[in-house]
Amino acid sequence: MAQAEVRTVTLTNGIAKRPAVGTLESQEPTKAAQIRFGVIGYGYWGPQLVRNLDRLPFGKVTHIADLSADRRQTAEFEWPGITITPSFEDVLASDVQAVIVATPIRTHYGLAKMALEHGKDVFVEKPLAATVEEARELVRLADELGRVLMVGHTFMYNPAVEELRRLVQTGALGSVYYVDAVRVNLGLFQRDINVMWDLAPHDLSILNYVLGMEPVEVSAHGAGYVRHHIEDVVYMTLRYPNGILAHVHVSWLNPSKVRRFTVVGDRRMVVYDDVEATEKIRIFNRGVDAPSHTSTFGEFQLSYRYGDIVSPHLRWNEPLAVEMSHFAQCIMERKTPRSDGRDGLRVVRMLETANTSLAQGGIFLPITAGAE
Repeated sequence: MAQAEVRTVTLTNGIAKRPAVGTLESQEPTKAAQIRFGVIGYGYWGPQLVRNLDRLPFGKVTHIADLSADRRQTAEFEWPGITITPSFEDVLASDVQAVIVATPIRTHYGLAKMALEHGKDVFVEKPLAATVEEARELVRLADELGRVLMVGHTFMYNPAVEELRRLVQTGALGSVYYVDAVRVNLGLFQRDINVMWDLAPHDLSILNYVLGMEPVEVSAHGAGYVRHHIEDVVYMTLRYPNGILAHVHVSWLNPSKVRRFTVVGDRRMVVYDDVEATEKIRIFNRGVDAPSHTSTFGEFQLSYRYGDIVSPHLRWNEPLAVEMSHFAQCIMERKTPRSDGRDGLRVVRMLETANTSLAQGGIFLPITAGAE
């Protein structure tokens, strides 16, 4: 199999330097092994995680735990031969090496902490935890115990997002002006978190990954229309270094499903549309050029550039499959995942600060890194 391309990018504003692997799916583990996985939660994401883990040639799911009798019955039907249990403790007491936490956000910290303390490597669906303090404690514990801690920022393993990052980091777009992200649909309404905590982790992780930096401040406005105490529409504005502005719109209350990410640079513009079946990335050679200062009428004229639109070919692999393969590889080689605990902590910090802004009428608040 072809050797994976490796690109080194210097990240700024508190994010350490690290290699960014362009095609994770082309990497094969260096050791032959069978990792035993335990999956906690068989609701929305659980079945997809089990399906992709089951396809790994170097791992297998041996345990699934869920409190719901109906979901356990479904798991027993779909996966005969796997131990199905209502008890998380049964999974911890077994010989599984890695635990996948795919449960409601409020339970992430407690379940991940127990799994780490039992010597398991841990994958937690996004977001890592419900508070910065919880996320920071999980990072500290994983470091102290030498365990792999990975967060389900699945879009960081999406070939289209990897191409978007390449375009930004290589300067193909020129200097980035601003980013606009839209992630809206009708439902699925959550009972105990607002739409920002549910949907925005995707876009926040993409933003940090593509730009290679963290924002310095954030503002958030929103409202709850279906249930007044839970916001079902939120608009976030983030300010990054170098004057880059990012706008994130998330909603459960929209007639159409939209998953669109636009990056505007001074040389080119690019649109990543995850709903698009074939042309997920479209690069626009368009822009506006301002003339140098002159005392003539020309100083009031702007030069508009209308060039070609290019859609690059992407070697497509299911992002969740790439993500699970990467998790297994990190376990076997004791490597730091691309979306590690610190990456999860950064996203939780952005969410928590934005949530405070939301409660305070949308004022801009600094995103303080603190000790990690």
